[in-house]
Amino acid sequence: MSIRRPPPISCVSYAALALVLMSPSSAWAQTTAKVNAPEKATPEQRAARALETAHANPPELRAFLVRMPKGADLHNHLSGAVYAESWIRAGAEDNLCVDPATLSFFKTRAMTRSIPQQPVCGEGKTAAAQAFKDQHLYDALVDAFSMRSFVPSAGVSGHDHFFDTFGKFRGTDPRHTGEWLDEVATRAAAQNEQYLELMETPDFSHTASIAKDLGWREDLAQLRTDLLAHGLRDDVAVALAHLDQAEALRREREHCGQPNETSACRVQIRFLYQVLRGFPKEQVFAQTILGFETASADPRVVGLNYVMPEDGYTSMADYAVQMHMLDFLHGAYPKIHITLHAGELAPGLVTYEGLCCHIRLAVEQGHAERIGHGVDLTYEDRPYELLKEMAARHVMVEINLTSNDVILGVSGKAHPLPIYRKAGVPVALSTDDEGVSRIDITHEFVRAVETYGLSYADVKQMVRTSIEHSFLPGASLWREPDVFTRAVSACSGNSLGAEKPSSSCADFFHSGEKAKQQWELERRFREFEAAF
Repeated sequence: MSIRRPPPISCVSYAALALVLMSPSSAWAQTTAKVNAPEKATPEQRAARALETAHANPPELRAFLVRMPKGADLHNHLSGAVYAESWIRAGAEDNLCVDPATLSFFKTRAMTRSIPQQPVCGEGKTAAAQAFKDQHLYDALVDAFSMRSFVPSAGVSGHDHFFDTFGKFRGTDPRHTGEWLDEVATRAAAQNEQYLELMETPDFSHTASIAKDLGWREDLAQLRTDLLAHGLRDDVAVALAHLDQAEALRREREHCGQPNETSACRVQIRFLYQVLRGFPKEQVFAQTILGFETASADPRVVGLNYVMPEDGYTSMADYAVQMHMLDFLHGAYPKIHITLHAGELAPGLVTYEGLCCHIRLAVEQGHAERIGHGVDLTYEDRPYELLKEMAARHVMVEINLTSNDVILGVSGKAHPLPIYRKAGVPVALSTDDEGVSRIDITHEFVRAVETYGLSYADVKQMVRTSIEHSFLPGASLWREPDVFTRAVSACSGNSLGAEKPSSSCADFFHSGEKAKQQWELERRFREFEAAF
């Protein structure tokens, strides 16, 4: 039985919202934005005044921010970005079963003879498709697969529930990956995002098997040689075939290149290879090599990241060793970008001694160009020296406000976002796992503006920072890193974001994709601000 369901409610609602709110001729844009605006104010100044006015009303603030250009989301786990409703649909299509006791999927090969596609789940278990007939089961699965309705209780923290979700919805066929790309891109397009770096882990079972057979050795150079000699590079083709299939399905669903293509087609997607840090050293080392090799082979993979709970026993015990691995492998693959989860910790989650140095090690040994989370900053050894170093090196911090709240219990004044900004460390907002958290990138902007009183200039700086610190190839449009006031000489005489840049500026865009995306962002800001 093939279960076909309409697209997730989230995608439909986002598309409708985009049609209403992103049009410059909307009634909201024509009235609200021009309240008390001086006749000679620039479009940017009028947009800034509109944001000030919207501060007093959360729905109005969201209406403003959902339309505003948001640049890039650079910290986004693809599996965590998918909403629970989509996982349930996929589970039903794949004939998965549900264990009501754990509210998790599992596979079965047993099928009834009368209905060949009907799974036999066993006593006390049920088919995932049953959720469409049982509202209580459906609601329970949504709650189990996400943070919806979650209330901490004895022995079950937000941290535990959050990370447990990934094991519950695991088991769907990888063929759905293209659907997930479409879902995330559609949501991004409806919020005026233009670029995503999505974390993904293609199958690496062959590499893991090789690592297990060889075991751990302190001589990293020899271990790398042996892993490659035993066929580790074979999994590069597996990873790229996975991306090929996913992107083909995404283009098909979005009708890309056809007259009826959707706005989601214009959202550029690149990938970060996810390395699972919570496994034995030999497997982490082998998968890290595979990540570097995959990124070296295909420009769609722009870098790598270490994932899994940073407070896990293996993650904590092997953290310094893993940074040593990255230090060594960076020498072999110096052109491959690195961003690292570091400092996704809080007092009480680990010992105080465990808060000493993850961010510093990631920057100084792991060669991280960006840091994901960075929440335990002030508990690190010599935090203000670390801030100066990060500012001097232009190491950006990927800020995940909702995720840090629900996982770590860190929010408001306890969050280091204002400290990073005060120290001149570049920051940008991101979603982390928007499906699990039941949020979107606009939610994060609303939260940041409401919590920290950010101005339009502050928000615009963060948005520009997101593209500036993307791992797209090519030089930046801006003359100085993280200073968004002067363009490079080739484009200095242009009106930024103009429809027809000068020939010298157009020639500069051929140097790489980053400047093109930055120019597109400026075009979107011009269009957005012109509505006020």
